[in-house]
Amino acid sequence: MKKENSLDIDKATTPSFFDRLHRLANDPFEVLNGRYAKHAGGLDRPAFYDIDKIYPTLRLLDQNYRVMREELETLLAGMETIPRYHDLAKSESYISGSGDPEKNWRVFMLRSMVGTPRANQMKCPSTTALLRKIPNIYQAFFSILDAKKSVPAHAGGYLGYLRYHLGLRVPKNHPPTMRVRTQCHTWVEGQSILFDDSLEHEVYNDSDGVRVVLIVDILRPLPFHLHAVNSLLTHVVFRHSEEAKEVMANIKKHSLAALERS
Repeated sequence: MKKENSLDIDKATTPSFFDRLHRLANDPFEVLNGRYAKHAGGLDRPAFYDIDKIYPTLRLLDQNYRVMREELETLLAGMETIPRYHDLAKSESYISGSGDPEKNWRVFMLRSMVGTPRANQMKCPSTTALLRKIPNIYQAFFSILDAKKSVPAHAGGYLGYLRYHLGLRVPKNHPPTMRVRTQCHTWVEGQSILFDDSLEHEVYNDSDGVRVVLIVDILRPLPFHLHAVNSLLTHVVFRHSEEAKEVMANIKKHSLAALERS
């Protein structure tokens, strides 16, 4: 019997260029997620990142916390007009609508991967101006969680971005906590974190007040060729999908309705 050498095994197990091309055509997100994850450290990639090392520009938002907090407070006066997450995107029904379904997780979009909600930006001109100074933004919004509203465990399906949180309003009585994989974070007003949204995370909320954080999704730092693909998918391909068009239509509907009532 012929003995297989290591070269024969490598040839048998290593995908050819055409095999990789076929996989990319049939399931591009799985392929790209694998490449992104490998670059980030695979299954052992960190849950939290050092903002000063990864995206120091985000500190501009930290420094202007009070400016954004002031605009937020004006919005909260009419909080009932702000849509729930699953009112904008049906795909978010599980994390937004389940678990304490009588309570609400509302989102006020300022930047979206599917388009720009101009009517919302008009209500928050200072926050919008600050966001324009941050490079590689994927999307940005105020995340507004009712008292006693928790978010079940879930993980983002696309590894092409990292997620920034800045605490804007955090109840002092039993402040809400977020678990990312095995690490926990308790929000503090004026303080921020940067974490990997593609890892399992959930929110525990036993507080007696509304919790609001500014969420900013930024493109994950990647080598040039992967960054180019990530940017193309984010700014061109995603926004032309049918789901994206539906989301943008819902954002416009809710933001314009709120503008008319103001």
